[in-house]
Amino acid sequence: MNAEPRILRTQAEETLALEFAAARTQLPGSPAIAAAREAAFAAFQKLGLPHRRTEPWRYTDLRALLRTVPPLAIGASGEDVVIADLLPGLDRARLVVVDGIFRPELSDLSGLDGVSVRPLVDLLRDGDNRVGQQIASINDAVVSLNSALMVGGVAIEVPAGARIERAVEIAHVTTSAVASHVRNLVTVGADASVRLLETHLGPAGSAYQANIVTEATAGDRAKVVWAKLQSEGDASVHLGTLAVTIGTETEFDHLTLMIGASISRSQTFVTYSGENARAGLFGATMVRGKQHADIALSVDHAVPNGASRELFKAVMDGRSEGVFQGRIIVRPDAQKTDGRMMTQGLLLSEDASFFVKPELEIFADDVQCAHGATSGEIDEDILFYLLSRGIPRAEAETLLVTAFLAEAIEGLGDEAIGDAFEEISRNWLATRGQEAA
Repeated sequence: MNAEPRILRTQAEETLALEFAAARTQLPGSPAIAAAREAAFAAFQKLGLPHRRTEPWRYTDLRALLRTVPPLAIGASGEDVVIADLLPGLDRARLVVVDGIFRPELSDLSGLDGVSVRPLVDLLRDGDNRVGQQIASINDAVVSLNSALMVGGVAIEVPAGARIERAVEIAHVTTSAVASHVRNLVTVGADASVRLLETHLGPAGSAYQANIVTEATAGDRAKVVWAKLQSEGDASVHLGTLAVTIGTETEFDHLTLMIGASISRSQTFVTYSGENARAGLFGATMVRGKQHADIALSVDHAVPNGASRELFKAVMDGRSEGVFQGRIIVRPDAQKTDGRMMTQGLLLSEDASFFVKPELEIFADDVQCAHGATSGEIDEDILFYLLSRGIPRAEAETLLVTAFLAEAIEGLGDEAIGDAFEEISRNWLATRGQEAA
């Protein structure tokens, strides 16, 4: 007699099952969306929370790290919310998403003439088939969980040929110890140009969880600059996913700056759908104390004549852990692909750790691809030189770390955003030693 194997679920997985069962009739969406939610949660239950044997998550064992799950955020709280300005002095429009719900009354849409901005709940109720299109081929438990439990977000559509001069920020704000599942949809038309910002913040000391998935398309010859700032509360969990498809002769530059959350993972999936496209993908991680920060990247060169440049830098202090996993895929027909990836880690403490896993999967023969990884401590000779010139040690170390990160931050090619992000990195360094061990 053969017995069916019994799937053992963690307390967090059991809680998620109970929350989905209780919330399924309250979650927004057409019957088609409701059916998609059921399929997505079934996929999540089959996979379970990612663990060490889940290869893309081998350094971020959510099954072990997530002991509990806070209550699900379903609707707008209606409370007044004070939104901190993480980027003072940077002129931009602002779309505010609070606990997963787009709040127009808190937003600033000036300078966005011609740009369509809608609450995602409208698309869910209409059964818009664009929701889920970009992540359909991604077999990831966290993405499936978002598809099952998404409560809202924002949909942005930049029309073809538009030149949006003012940067556009999507500000994600969590107000209390809840679990918010947010879905954003960004469409940039052919020949359009736009600068996008994605910010994430929440209260200190609150064990909230944020799972944000953004689906994006950039049309032929579009120019997109996209920057993400993850500055979540110190006790939170941040899980962010960007899935973007870029068209013919498209230019797409993306920068991620990770400084917040207790546990965080930011994953980006880039797919080339047109020839002669270029993507620049950059990242800077700054963690300390017992923080764990994971950046994962997948670049899929599915067509010929594509170019990609990836540069990621990480600074770890205290007993923190930094992770970078990067993969470049070159499909059989993607001849003349040029893809290069580099990651570098700087350890400011003997107890800090940095895990790196670069990958190349090349199925074409006429390509130029390379990857590299380094890690180490501050160069003592250079540090001694600065100290010998009368520069205090803390200031000298700040100069060296800032210079180390600058190459990645400046790679975005946007001076205003780069200056704002460099100021954040300097502020982080100025508070070294003040955090709890």
